[in-house]
Amino acid sequence: MTALKELGPILVTGATGKQGGATARALLAEGALVHALVRNPKAEAAGALEALGATLVVGDLDDRGTLISACSGAYGVFSVQNPDFDNLEADTEGVRGRNLVDASKIAGVTHFIQTTATGVGDYYRQSGWAERRTDNNSVVIKGQLEDCVRAAGFPFWTILRPAFFMENIPYILRGDRLVTAYDPCAPVPLIAVDDIGGAAATAFRERDRFNRATVELAGDFLTMPEVATILSSAWGRTIEAPAMSPEQVIAVGFMVPMVEAQEWHNEVGLPARPEVAHSFGLKTMTLRQWAEKHGC
Repeated sequence: MTALKELGPILVTGATGKQGGATARALLAEGALVHALVRNPKAEAAGALEALGATLVVGDLDDRGTLISACSGAYGVFSVQNPDFDNLEADTEGVRGRNLVDASKIAGVTHFIQTTATGVGDYYRQSGWAERRTDNNSVVIKGQLEDCVRAAGFPFWTILRPAFFMENIPYILRGDRLVTAYDPCAPVPLIAVDDIGGAAATAFRERDRFNRATVELAGDFLTMPEVATILSSAWGRTIEAPAMSPEQVIAVGFMVPMVEAQEWHNEVGLPARPEVAHSFGLKTMTLRQWAEKHGC
């Protein structure tokens, strides 16, 4: 086990977002030298990171040249990308991820941690789903990025595969109804983003144990009706989880790829479980613990 502050700077991408922000905070709490990649250092979220002790590094995932400069001198990189929600058919996520891998290799980064999603790598191998996906499906792109990281030749690399974010529960609430196409009888793996950050910090600190590991992350495993019951108790109001068809969920305004991912879960399932994370010595919150901490 190595003290994080002795490793050298760790560049955190997505530091003003959920996963990157949680990772930056977890690393800073352990005294790590955090370099937060930002496009606009004057932004309020960037200033908040700086106030916590992070060093702001200007760079753009679309510009490999800026990334090489940002990675220069860094011991480690935490890599996270999101789909381009304005153009879901584009390979934006893949291009940005590959840019960061290439820049990290050129800069001599030692430990690269890539976060993707639970079940990545199995999606296109499941019967019937290959015909329904597009090559630019986000889950497929994430699988390709994992392969890119594994093949890059980093001395240390780790893949984290988080489940459904507990922090995204407010986004599926319409009034007091959880709006999803999940089968009411099919449990869904859930994770708190702070636990993703904690897992990343642990993987950097215990690099030998997490080297070449692919870690499925979940803190709870519940059906949507069970989620509704827990939220109702924690928040002091009645939350419902009605059974809804994919067409009904899309009609409410949810994006088709998100609904298709829920259909995939209903048919195929997702592998993240709390016991998997715990087998790596990682601590995770249950949904009840999260809900009592985060009101809505």
